[in-house]
Amino acid sequence: MSGESAFIETLRALAHHPAARGLLDDTAVLQVGSETMVLTHDMMVEGRHFLPSQSPADVAWKLVATNLSDLAAKGAEPLGVLLGYMLADGRDEFAEGLSEVLDHYGVPLLGGDTVSGGPPQAIGLTAIGRATHSPVPSRSGASVGDGLWITGQVGAAMLGFEALRDGTEEDSTTYRRPMARLAEGEALAPLVTAMMDVSDGLLLDAWRLAEASQVSLAIDSRAVPIAASEARRLDALRWGDDYELLFTLPAGTEPPVPATHIGTVEPRGFVPLFLDGEPIANHSGLGWEH
Repeated sequence: MSGESAFIETLRALAHHPAARGLLDDTAVLQVGSETMVLTHDMMVEGRHFLPSQSPADVAWKLVATNLSDLAAKGAEPLGVLLGYMLADGRDEFAEGLSEVLDHYGVPLLGGDTVSGGPPQAIGLTAIGRATHSPVPSRSGASVGDGLWITGQVGAAMLGFEALRDGTEEDSTTYRRPMARLAEGEALAPLVTAMMDVSDGLLLDAWRLAEASQVSLAIDSRAVPIAASEARRLDALRWGDDYELLFTLPAGTEPPVPATHIGTVEPRGFVPLFLDGEPIANHSGLGWEH
């Protein structure tokens, strides 16, 4: 078990409130009167989640978009964000990028905190949303016989990171400025049995969905749309940062948004994941783990 997984297990014993969903989701789902609030918090660390040479404006964009992606996986409408910012060079550029991304999504900055420290720089964001459908989708609702679907492609962020790292002229936009699939998540929320965003790699996130739902997922790797060359298909399936939506639908149900059928939900077997018929017995190496 990784250091992150072990610590989350420790925290799970403290997360008694139903809103925490047993820490099996990337969001908390909190009933407040007649409304259902969806809350999430993500952090990014220089050298781990973004390159030291990256534009602070792009870092701000990615920080907001990745948090809004968690809301998208719940079909939630963003209401605002709270920023935790470690003061660093380029703070004016960061503020410009923050303004751009907040304007793009029509989301207000509600507050937060600033501290001195680093390097490396660490920044965090809390996103607050309102559920548009009840029950709010979770990772744990997939049922045997469901189809497994994904929006968009995987691997574009991998290529973008490599272009940025290597200083080539290839397009790095998907890595630098990912897009949260908010409209798609809202359209899917009434139909899906389970849904999450692909942040740490398709295979690892599929493993997590299978674990939360206590089912096995059978994935056809050739069915997965990739942005990379065929020779790098497996790399694309393991790389994160694409922020597409991975979801399950009852058999015979077509998604109301562009998406690709990539597998099926099977009865719980001796492993959570089958790739091209082969059992995957360990999640190590399937994606990004801290």
